[in-house]
Amino acid sequence: MSWAISTLAVGMVTLLLIQRKFYPCFWDDLMYYARVRRVGSMMMARMKRGVVTYLQCFELQARNIPEKAFIVFEEQTLTYRAVDARSNRFANALKSHCGLKHGDIVALLMNNEADFICVWFGLCKLGCEVAFLNFNIKSQSLRHCLHSCGAKALVIGSDLIRCVDEVLLALTDAGLEVWVAAESSSHQSVGTLLDKLESASPDKPETDGPQPNLMNNFLFIFTSGTTGLPKAARISHIKAVMCMAFLRLCGARACDRVYLTLPLYHMSASLLCIGGCIELGATCVLKRKFSASQFWKDCVKYDITMFQYIGELCRYLVNQPKTAEEVAHKVRLAAGSGLRADVWKEFLRRFGKIQIREAYGLTEASIGFVNYTDEIGPIGRASYFNKLNLPFEFLKCDPHTYEPIRTDTGHCIKVSKGQAGLLVAPVMFTNPFLGYAGDKAMSERKLLRDVFKCGDVYFNTGDLMLQDHRNFVYFKDRIGDTFRWKGENVSTTEVSEVLGCLDLLLDVSVYGVTVPGYEGRAGMTAVVLKDGHGLDGERLYSHLLHTLPPYAWPCFLRVQVRLLACALYEQFYTELLILKLV
Repeated sequence: MSWAISTLAVGMVTLLLIQRKFYPCFWDDLMYYARVRRVGSMMMARMKRGVVTYLQCFELQARNIPEKAFIVFEEQTLTYRAVDARSNRFANALKSHCGLKHGDIVALLMNNEADFICVWFGLCKLGCEVAFLNFNIKSQSLRHCLHSCGAKALVIGSDLIRCVDEVLLALTDAGLEVWVAAESSSHQSVGTLLDKLESASPDKPETDGPQPNLMNNFLFIFTSGTTGLPKAARISHIKAVMCMAFLRLCGARACDRVYLTLPLYHMSASLLCIGGCIELGATCVLKRKFSASQFWKDCVKYDITMFQYIGELCRYLVNQPKTAEEVAHKVRLAAGSGLRADVWKEFLRRFGKIQIREAYGLTEASIGFVNYTDEIGPIGRASYFNKLNLPFEFLKCDPHTYEPIRTDTGHCIKVSKGQAGLLVAPVMFTNPFLGYAGDKAMSERKLLRDVFKCGDVYFNTGDLMLQDHRNFVYFKDRIGDTFRWKGENVSTTEVSEVLGCLDLLLDVSVYGVTVPGYEGRAGMTAVVLKDGHGLDGERLYSHLLHTLPPYAWPCFLRVQVRLLACALYEQFYTELLILKLV
């Protein structure tokens, strides 16, 4: 007997040694897989009880934990019950005075504030489909966004009404109803909402619409995708509900107080963070906008235990002067995306033992990764267990066109470990792609057909990834005609069209270039001047100021005799004359 026990013990030790040497992340992968399965089981159990959608999950929490703080905004604290009641008042006011009904599409243009969530939920309670608008966009892009999603009405925050002055008359003349979340307005054609809330009922309004299907559209979130002007990505109910699990998968708990400084019009803030707090029953401390100097002071003031980030946010924090609050906080967890390895290391060294959960995700589809290990740099893992949750592949593509390379049989080729490949995922129930509103051609271009067998359909993320020999996944680059800067997608097509309107420019080429010490790519514009025209910097700056949001302004300008290929520009831009605009 003792011999058998000794043999078993030696065998177990040998297996553990082999596992630690050849598969050191086995237990991390297995634990994460178990967590995903547990979250999936919880979601299915809720659905069996009739709690199917994002809104229904919130209403369930409003019944279960009515007095718990849900949103803390400046000096306001709104409980789950209070947000539920206020959203009901907005719903009844919008129904009575705006005539909104099930199926109507309503655009929402608001800064980060508690009423963003209350108006959004109120519209959802009417069965409306809400389109989140970037509050940085200018008049031309605003009209494009409203037209592309087919909005019947527009609700604007009181501090943003001036942003639509230029196009307000054109919008109302075109039949768009415009409402402002204020008690009064100087614009006769604009309705007001806050003055109608007191008389509105706090009870949920009756609606005639059918019960929502998980594959039906829930939201429109605008994204540049990988090419062209902003497009209204359709977000299904199943996608929204799956996003609600993000914070739990990162290790967040119901007792956490989550600090949110990212704009709510982004999926990462509205679905991952707000939705994650709802799923957990946690509290979200909402900030109007990010402030590096105020960040740690707020963390101490509000007893923050977790925050959501983008890479730029963390870089701004490590570049700030040291303060007493940065070591006096209670933050234990940070989740987000875009964090560079060098900033990651400095962040951990300076700010204490904070768990970083770097992730990757898309607005249009459900494919995503979470780095649930302590490895610095990767966005996630491509383990066997993770592929059981949601299949994905990395395809070999042409280095010039970035189109997938196909064999003689017409099928695609997987890349080997250590090589960059195009990330794709099969379109299925848990990874739906509803396309872009009003743009069937672009929707079809995001799909790859007959990838590994005849008839299969895969979603093309447009992102190049690398899987190393330890199965860690690294983001390498974004292909197409957009680049990432200051946490936003910049469309080279849009910037080119805007600059092309200037009569002093003969030709324009816009592209992104890497800058040491910065995330993403900075905008560079190469221009050819028309004969007889000089470079008018003041006029160029004024034009950009009125037509593009600041993150889309080119950081560098090159005046050329003729345009070259963008690849040559990027290769030699540091050797040529560069005029810094901003």
